[in-house]
Amino acid sequence: MRAQGIDSLVLTGIATSGVVLSTLRQAADLDYALTVLEDGCADLDPEVHRVLIEKVYPRQARVTTASDWIDSISG
Repeated sequence: MRAQGIDSLVLTGIATSGVVLSTLRQAADLDYALTVLEDGCADLDPEVHRVLIEKVYPRQARVTTASDWIDSISG
């Protein structure tokens, strides 16, 4: 991705505590600017989702909603 000039990523997916968390950690280690769309992620355990979105992810990523992210890039 770096060879293509990509320096930021927007993360969504299932599960918040699995693939999204693993991707966030790896991408943060590689110094990508990260955004997580909180309403674009889900987890079987709503409490785990809440803790990750509210407490863990903000340490390494901007956490926002899909609507707010779209508004931020469209003008």
